[in-house]
Amino acid sequence: MQFSRPLRSSAHSLPSPNGRHVATAFSSVINVRAVAGLDVVNVIRLGQDFAGPVLSFQWSPSSRLLLIADAEQVRVVSALDDSFSATIRNYTVAGTKPAYIGFGASDAEICVISQFGLKFSVVDLASSKASEIGSPKLSAPSSAPRCFSFRPETRHLALLTRAAGKDMVSIHGYPTRELQRSWAPDTVDAQGLAWSPDGRWLVVWDSAALGHKVVFYTSDGHVFKTWTGPANPPPEDKDFALGPGVKTMQFSADARHLAIGDSSRSVTLLDMASVTETMRLRHPKTLAPRETLQVWQEQIGVSQAGPVIHTFLRATQLISPAPAPRDQAEQGLGCASILFDPSSALVATRLDDSPGTVWIWDVQVSELRAVLLFHGNVASLSWHPHIAETLLVRCEGDHYNGLVFVWDPLSEGPRSVDFGQHCPGTGFGGKSRTLWLGLDASLPPSIFFSDAHRYILACLGETDQGPAPWGDGDPLMPESGLSAGRREESPLELVPAPGNGLEVPDLDEDGYSELEDTFIHKR
Repeated sequence: MQFSRPLRSSAHSLPSPNGRHVATAFSSVINVRAVAGLDVVNVIRLGQDFAGPVLSFQWSPSSRLLLIADAEQVRVVSALDDSFSATIRNYTVAGTKPAYIGFGASDAEICVISQFGLKFSVVDLASSKASEIGSPKLSAPSSAPRCFSFRPETRHLALLTRAAGKDMVSIHGYPTRELQRSWAPDTVDAQGLAWSPDGRWLVVWDSAALGHKVVFYTSDGHVFKTWTGPANPPPEDKDFALGPGVKTMQFSADARHLAIGDSSRSVTLLDMASVTETMRLRHPKTLAPRETLQVWQEQIGVSQAGPVIHTFLRATQLISPAPAPRDQAEQGLGCASILFDPSSALVATRLDDSPGTVWIWDVQVSELRAVLLFHGNVASLSWHPHIAETLLVRCEGDHYNGLVFVWDPLSEGPRSVDFGQHCPGTGFGGKSRTLWLGLDASLPPSIFFSDAHRYILACLGETDQGPAPWGDGDPLMPESGLSAGRREESPLELVPAPGNGLEVPDLDEDGYSELEDTFIHKR
């Protein structure tokens, strides 16, 4: 395991989707470092008219552009050079904050959802035009992303709106975003929609308060099937139909399965080829370790040197996961999160009534393969985007400051990765963020860890497997082609980049047609 040196960070620091760069937004500049060598490759000056605070900071899907927004404007700039800069002003209703700002189906699109569900705007950076659609149904920051979805390959936009007390689903073409079709879904109070990863189905689900109902539509808006809850529930779920309905949903990466969680201790898996129920993953209240089921229990101790040591012992006797504290028990029951790994062979789940437990299932045989028992509540779970069966876990609590865990089926329990020991001073403080670096599967998995002041990278490969991606002889260097463009960082990190160009390059190979709607948009 190899760690980078600590680097200056802020509350807005993100690695690029391809894992090759890290962008950090400061008060007046954006600092972009290459993971290869950790040198500054671009410093983007935001200008005096960018007052902050930052409402959104994102990389584009291709890792070419950066988006940063405050209450007055949205800026989109080239991450590695000065070839592109666009500014969108007055992008929301005066006196309100946007519920969502982000890239759309491509680098050339910016999506904005206004507060209170006033409008959904799609800005085309290539044509400097925008379309506005009224009354998006979900306008809270946490739920707004559920009211729209982009179809893979064709990039059609599906949008959920509500007007005059009636839900509507509309399909908009790419890139003009002209309305192609719309219909009223067979729901009472729809809570979201999503395209399947293969673009075959558009899924709309009803409110959990109205029971179990998930409607599967074809791409042209015809109902194919409606799922109304698990068939033949076990005796312990005899009152299943009377409880809340769909709480969380997740497609597998290969689009073969859809996992649905509700308020029970079970997760239903549907076969998407026929949209039929194939299995139910029921979380047992008592675990019986065996050869095919690994149960790892966290042990916390203090070494002679003082730091807290986290180890894991494999349980050999019956054991029950720790329940939620009394003050959290009333917040909800059922499945809190479902995550498929990139191979779609494993799925990780977490229940609200046992927040310190991670359950890992084998989808092929619908069996529980591993259970990870932590003393603290699990704050986040994420599978590596390209390496199968590699899970990253972060817990909350004083004992987990600067600490994350990595699990895979061949390891002897979760491995702890302690960033705090590699940070001078008092370690990490404040709200932290842990993300995988999205490097390809040919390189060892690497982790990005940051708080509001510093960030560190960790390579999980052994030292005898070669240098880390940021070390000497880095395998990223030949392909990145950034050697000639590197600049040394000034002590104050205020080295200005050359003047940002205002010419809009061709951001997409597809053609664009102008939209009827207009939008105040400056380049």
